[in-house]
Amino acid sequence: MGDWGPVVVAVVLFVLLSPGLLFQLPGRGRVVEFGSMHTSGIAILVHAVIYFGIITILLVAVGVHIYAG
Repeated sequence: MGDWGPVVVAVVLFVLLSPGLLFQLPGRGRVVEFGSMHTSGIAILVHAVIYFGIITILLVAVGVHIYAG
């Protein structure tokens, strides 16, 4: 079977780093807001950069692999 590592890592990071779900950086009134369920354009950009950095580290540098079967 195929390598499921990149798929699992990408989905988990996408859910966890969705702006406003667990935290939002920058917040609407503060630097960081937790569980606000609100977002802004700059927060989406910041979370996209964080997502790209973490997924690059995990997939390229660490080399996460999950094989099924």
